[in-house]
Amino acid sequence: MASLHPPLETLRGALIVSCQAPAASPLHDPIVIAAMAKAAVMQGAMGVRIDTPAHIQAVRQQITVPIIGLWKQVLPGSSVYITPQAHHAQAVADAGADIIAIDATDRDRPGGETLPDLIRYIHDDLHKPVMADVDTLAAAQAAQAAGADIVGTTLYGYTETTQHCIPPSFDLLAEMVQALTVPCICEGGIATPSEAKTALEKGAFAVVVGTAITGIDKLVATYCAAL
Repeated sequence: MASLHPPLETLRGALIVSCQAPAASPLHDPIVIAAMAKAAVMQGAMGVRIDTPAHIQAVRQQITVPIIGLWKQVLPGSSVYITPQAHHAQAVADAGADIIAIDATDRDRPGGETLPDLIRYIHDDLHKPVMADVDTLAAAQAAQAAGADIVGTTLYGYTETTQHCIPPSFDLLAEMVQALTVPCICEGGIATPSEAKTALEKGAFAVVVGTAITGIDKLVATYCAAL
């Protein structure tokens, strides 16, 4: 494996905590998200994954570990929503993200911008490494060919092609580890520490856990429904 950007090397073998909340939740507040991120880091997380420039900026003031930043935007004519365009990536970088996460599925992109164009812009203009969020092995291979620095299983189960699939995607992870030369991140559906450990055993460079740690709204609703 080639030498990595310093923020990426820090994440080798690590837990990355996704600190996000639904827009309608009282937790969807920069101060709350920043507190979640700081608590995660204090307990050993080596990185965090944060949505929206305002939240990234608040988190940056609280922690020094790498931030994987993104900006979810629903745009007309496309189902691509994770940092879909260059100006979204610019805002994420300006807010203080160390790594920029983008949708790297093979779906039609808004505005006619291609995946290689977006990755090239993030590298050349923003000087940031790129995490490509994918749903299939073909998308992962295309992302690597386009220049992505790391590739994550983030969108497995969340696209039209994989909507019948239930994460965590250990099979896709194993295929990616075998086929790619860039680091592979396991993200999506990790619900227990043992599953996180399994991901590393299957070759994941790092593991992202979200709902199982920070998803208070969903977790409480699940418990209440059971009772």
